[in-house]
Amino acid sequence: MNLDQEKQAIRSELEVMREGGARRQELSLHACKRLFFDLGIRPSMTAVRDLTQSGSASDIPKDIDHFWERIRNASRIKIGAGAIPKALEERAGELLGALFEEAVAQARVTLDDERSDLRDQMNTADSRVREAEIRREAAEEAIQRSEQRAQSAWERIRELETALSSATTQGNSEQQGLHANVLRLERENDALRQRLDTELVSQSSLRDRIDTLHVELRERTEHYAQQIKDAVGEAERRVKPMLVELDSLRSMAATYQTGVRDASRKEFEFIQQIATAKARGDRLDAQLREQSDELDALSKEVATLRAQQGIDPSIAQLLCSLAGSGRLSPEELRAIGTAVDGHVPLPPHCPKCEEGEPELSQVDHRFELQCPECDYSSGLAESRLEALSRFEANDPVAASS
Repeated sequence: MNLDQEKQAIRSELEVMREGGARRQELSLHACKRLFFDLGIRPSMTAVRDLTQSGSASDIPKDIDHFWERIRNASRIKIGAGAIPKALEERAGELLGALFEEAVAQARVTLDDERSDLRDQMNTADSRVREAEIRREAAEEAIQRSEQRAQSAWERIRELETALSSATTQGNSEQQGLHANVLRLERENDALRQRLDTELVSQSSLRDRIDTLHVELRERTEHYAQQIKDAVGEAERRVKPMLVELDSLRSMAATYQTGVRDASRKEFEFIQQIATAKARGDRLDAQLREQSDELDALSKEVATLRAQQGIDPSIAQLLCSLAGSGRLSPEELRAIGTAVDGHVPLPPHCPKCEEGEPELSQVDHRFELQCPECDYSSGLAESRLEALSRFEANDPVAASS
C-alpha cells in the first residue's frame, strides 16, 4: 500500500470517528498517531489539516503539542514502571531526551530545507511573473505602435483622398475650360479659314483680271508701237486711265497681302495657346498618376498591417523559427492558426533538392508550398506557418499527410 492509499485509509477512519461523535481534538490526535507511528511522518499543521479537514491555524498546533506531551508522558510512565535501578532509569530518561532533541533538531533541519525550497520556488515564480509582465508590456507597446502607424496611415490616406478629390475637381474644371477654349479657337480658325478662302478667291479673280489687263496692255502696246508716231496723243489719253486703274489694283493687292499676314499671325498665336493648354493638361495627368501610385502604395501598407494583426515582429519571428525547426506540434500549429501569416517568409531554397525556389499557393483558404523543380510539396495546410513547418521538415510522409 503506497502513501496515498494510507492517507485515504486514515481519512476514512477519521470520517468514521466524526460520524461517531468524535471531537476535533480526538481527530487531530488520531491523525498525529497514524502519521508518526504508521507512516513515519512528523505531524505538521498542513498534514493534519489535510487529513482532518477541520480546525483553525491556532487550534491544530495546540493539538500537535498535546500529542507530543502525551508521547513524553507515556515514555516517562513506561520508564518509571517496573523494578529497574535508579541509575538505569536516569540514563534511559537522558537517552529518550537526547532522542527527542535529535528528532526536534532533525525536524527543524527538514523544516528549514522545506522553507528554503519554498523560498526558491517563490523567487522563481516571482521572476517568471516579472518576465511575463515585461513581455506583456512589450506586446502592449508593440500593439500601440502598430495602432499608431495604422492611424497615421489612415490619416495620410484621407489627406491623399482629399487632395485627389480636389485635384480631380480642378483637373475636370481645367479640362472643361481647355475644351471650351479649343472649341472657341476651332470656331475662330474655321472663320479665318473661310475668310482666307474668300480672300484667295478674290485674289484669284484679281490675278485673272490683272493677267487679262496685262495681255490687253501688251496687245495695245504692240499696236501703239506700230502706230506710235501717228497716235501718241491718243495713246497717252487712253493709257493714263489704265495706269490709274493699275495703281488701284496694286493698292488692293497690297491690302490683301497685309490681311493674309495678320491672319497667319493670329493662327500661329492660337496654335501656341492650344499647345500651352495641352502641356498644362499633361502635367495635371502626370500629377494625378503620381498621387494614384502613392495611394496604391499606402493601401498596400494598410493591407500588410491588417494582415499582421498587431503581432510583435520578434514574437512572430520566434514562432517562424520554431516552426521551421520542427519544434511545434500539429496541435500548437492549429492553435496559432493564421495569426502570424503576415510575418511568415518563404524559404529561399527547397530543402530536398537545394535548387528550386518554393512557390506558395492557396486553394479553398488552405495553403501549400511546392518546389517547381522536384515537385516536393508540403501538402494542404490550414495556415502559412503550418505549411512552412511541413515543408522545412523534409519528410515526404508528413508533407503528404
